[in-house]
Amino acid sequence: MTWNGGAAPYGRRRMAALDRQLTEAARDLLAHDDRLCGLAVDVRFDGAVAHLTGDVPDGKALLLVRRLIGRLDGVLAVWSRVRVGGRAPVVLDIGSGDIKQYPDNLGVDLRPASGVDVRANLAHGLPFADACVDVIFAVHILEHLIDFLPLVDECHRVLRPDGVLHILSPWWRYVNAVADPTHVRLLDVQTIKGIAERPGSSLRWYPLHAGCDGASIFGDLTPLGEHDERPDEVHLARFFE
Repeated sequence: MTWNGGAAPYGRRRMAALDRQLTEAARDLLAHDDRLCGLAVDVRFDGAVAHLTGDVPDGKALLLVRRLIGRLDGVLAVWSRVRVGGRAPVVLDIGSGDIKQYPDNLGVDLRPASGVDVRANLAHGLPFADACVDVIFAVHILEHLIDFLPLVDECHRVLRPDGVLHILSPWWRYVNAVADPTHVRLLDVQTIKGIAERPGSSLRWYPLHAGCDGASIFGDLTPLGEHDERPDEVHLARFFE
């Protein structure tokens, strides 16, 4: 659901109703779509973000679940803690501070805090090996960095080929984007497109999903290899101008 107007975000009552509707629609899809029947996956929505849990046999099955649920009208992002082939995902929360998106995520930040498991200066890279992580949450962190592209490149490096980077940042037209004096960058849904296809960079991303709720922008990106297929115009038209 790309936001093109200047109105305020949904109120709490409307968002709660939307979450109930999306949860019902997604569970109906999981139960009755022939492509998904038999997969041990559950979903709930919070703030129009899908939260997937359960087990799938392989990464292709998880990608299919993500893709089909992501097509429901009103979905802003699809977040997953699904076990693939019996293995729990390795999940990083970069710039976590006191709050991690899920309690068992590995929090990474410069300063000690209740949500920090690994202390590291994100401006100097991520202290993890290549292709060792399944999911990275970059929630309210990019807007604090004058140049966030090196950190995005580091996320590309440490993610497995079918991994996902979740970006959440204040939308540039909403007051919270400029009310915080520590915000040094302003982001839009189009920024997600710019990250995915950055001129002059060999590190490309496939945008699985992108959206805006009138206050925040969301982006789900998976890393592309040198020979992987790029997204076509039909896919990009769902999210971007």
